[in-house]
Amino acid sequence: MSAKATVSDVARHAGVSAATVSRVLSGNHPVSGATRTKVLRAIRELDYVVNAAARALSGRQPRTVAIILTDVSAPFFNTVARGIERQAAVEQRLCLISSTDGDPDRELAVVSMLREQNTGAVCLIGGVRDTPEYRSRMAALANALHEADSRLVLCGRPSPGPDLPVTVVEYDNEGGAFAAASHLLSAGHREIVFLGGGEDTTTTGRLAGVRRAMAAYGLELDPAMVVPGALVRRFGYQATKRLLADGPAFTAIFGCDDLVAAGAVAALRDAGVDVPGQVSVIGYDDLSPAEDVYPALTTVHIPHDEIGRTALRLALHRDDPDLPAQHVVLGTHIVVRQSVAPRLP
Repeated sequence: MSAKATVSDVARHAGVSAATVSRVLSGNHPVSGATRTKVLRAIRELDYVVNAAARALSGRQPRTVAIILTDVSAPFFNTVARGIERQAAVEQRLCLISSTDGDPDRELAVVSMLREQNTGAVCLIGGVRDTPEYRSRMAALANALHEADSRLVLCGRPSPGPDLPVTVVEYDNEGGAFAAASHLLSAGHREIVFLGGGEDTTTTGRLAGVRRAMAAYGLELDPAMVVPGALVRRFGYQATKRLLADGPAFTAIFGCDDLVAAGAVAALRDAGVDVPGQVSVIGYDDLSPAEDVYPALTTVHIPHDEIGRTALRLALHRDDPDLPAQHVVLGTHIVVRQSVAPRLP
């Protein structure tokens, strides 16, 4: 019997879940005395002790932590991943990194594979299109990982639903955009272009923040002033050139991220437009491009490293009653530099 018994066999015999059996075997998570006794009795009766001990001896190395990025070259994703990796080092865990290139089917396939690899946590970084299908499939994966004594961790994206075994660490995306747009409005700007982004949750939150700020001033954002596109410097440059040639009049640009805003600044300068004397530009993320462009970008700071560290710490210690809830929203704030000035009369 010992050669054939599995964790599932022990779980059925003890009347508990496979995840509970795994917790008893690993000794890394709290289990009640009565439950532990039932599991150990089932292990003895099924002669599972020898196999479990062999696995424990061969698997003393820290379990892996998986990081799944939308794009491995994107600074935003990399800085959050760095926070996860730093916390993994503290936890004596190894990191495995994979990329999906924005393909939701690829993301789901990778998560499905990882649940079979004894992965302690699967961390997803990057915006998504928040559809009912996405929520349904991710909820199923969250439950599957939970049954495998693992954890689905979402960094900077919403939970797929309530009451799911998932760790979510977000940042105040809409609030940051509201503060940034309010900064432009308080400087007298009314003709503000929202540049970059698509239909993902990151963009929709930032656009909602801009609209809310304008509404507070009794204004509406003209649809013609919303120019979607890739979150890359080239798009910001080319879109700004088109706006200068054919677009509506504007005195400020809200870049959906710092790369887009950096491209906009370059295009304005190449066209002989003074920044911020004639056109103000604001970014979002507070990554290295914000300080490298001239003039340095006023932008919204996101606590990238803290997002990664907090997410993994909560996931790996999810049974610790002294830690906060498994859904945390971190704050954002404006970093004022030189790219915003009062609107000319």
